Amino acid sequence: MNNLKIIDIHAHIFPEKVASKAIEGIGQFYGAPMSGNGTVEELLESGSKVGIYKYVVHSTATREGQVQSINNFIAQAQASNPSLIGFGTLHPDMQDIDSEVDRIISLGLKGIKLHPDFQGFNLDDDKVLPIYNAVQGRLPIITHMGDAQRTNSHPSRLVKILDMYPHLTVIAAHLGGYMMWNESLEYLVGRNIYFDTSSSLFKLPKETAVRIMRKHGVEKVLFGSDYPMWLHEEELERFNKLGLTEEERRLILSENACKLLAME
Repeated sequence: MNNLKIIDIHAHIFPEKVASKAIEGIGQFYGAPMSGNGTVEELLESGSKVGIYKYVVHSTATREGQVQSINNFIAQAQASNPSLIGFGTLHPDMQDIDSEVDRIISLGLKGIKLHPDFQGFNLDDDKVLPIYNAVQGRLPIITHMGDAQRTNSHPSRLVKILDMYPHLTVIAAHLGGYMMWNESLEYLVGRNIYFDTSSSLFKLPKETAVRIMRKHGVEKVLFGSDYPMWLHEEELERFNKLGLTEEERRLILSENACKLLAME
């Protein structure tokens, strides 16, 4: 890899005491087995096998009462592990979103993770707008996109938000739409947002994945593992088989994320 500093923009971690329950819930939600156990220890072990330099880690609050404790956990994990970059969580049912965004920034967290499907809202619901207002120009948002069974995070919903908040920095996970890649091509490709590669390469034909990346602009694509859904060896192997140029690989695996996160 020529000492490339690979950055995984999409990894989930959980406290050890609840990790197994969290993993079980995710697996049941998607009807799919998890490859990892969701702990920080295993994340670092998985990534070390392929030389991951930094991991952007997050977890999602399924109810408002979980927000502060999750943000505290992510901040503690980041403080304890120099390889980790933490993104906080928010929930639209919170009473004081602005104060929690201020606290997230004071904790040193670098962004926000949303998962409309898990959290039970539509990406363009009016009640979510205070989140976008609070973070626009301050923190990037990484949001789950797409689902074969639900429309909470349909790519067309994100278009509405992008039109309303032109200065919002968004990472649309799963190449813009898990199991909705045609809709991603229709609505999101070419917009001023980032895509990540997580939980896409296992399903998409190589040619389709590459077409989405190049049509969108490889300078706006980020590598993501979606750990613990997948381990790093298998996900990086899928990426390396796409047949991208060395320049494209360097941008997606490292340089785009470094620029987004203001890293050297």
